Amino acid sequence: MENYDTPPVPEDNAEVPETPVSPTPQKRDELAEQKKRCDDLNDRYLRLAADFDNYRKRTSRDHESLVQHANERFAVDILEIADNMERALKADDDHLRTGVEQIRQLLAGILARNGITPIDALKKSFDPGEHEAVAHVSSDETEGTVVDVLSPGYRMHKKVIRYAKVAVSKGHTSNDEATVEK
Repeated sequence: MENYDTPPVPEDNAEVPETPVSPTPQKRDELAEQKKRCDDLNDRYLRLAADFDNYRKRTSRDHESLVQHANERFAVDILEIADNMERALKADDDHLRTGVEQIRQLLAGILARNGITPIDALKKSFDPGEHEAVAHVSSDETEGTVVDVLSPGYRMHKKVIRYAKVAVSKGHTSNDEATVEK
């Protein structure tokens, strides 16, 4: 029969569980202080993350509003040109050329106000950063010089938004030189 009054004897390999030592009051205060600091830092982190998310959303809305406002201003300017085109179409033939010239000047002013300027290409050296060669022709100009602008190019501030379509000189041809020498 087993005796229940005596404590069990541990086996050789079995570990005896230690009773946890309760921390001293000073350690408890330190631990509580560290936990409070951790909670405070976590709270600050969560608030900062929320503030940053709000900032990101606000700047996105502001950017969209700014783009929309800029497009709206440009559209109002373009509508002024459309109105003037209608007036020019209703004008008699004597005043038509004058009206169209005024509309062209108005358009150039609106483009300039919005930072859009034409690229000066005629009689300049061909630059692939500003020009698109659509023809290579013989001329009296030196080779590589733009001799005709088929479609003007435009720059918005410093960025090319449309390349000028140009005809580039290939210089004098050998047939032209042979004719001149005779």
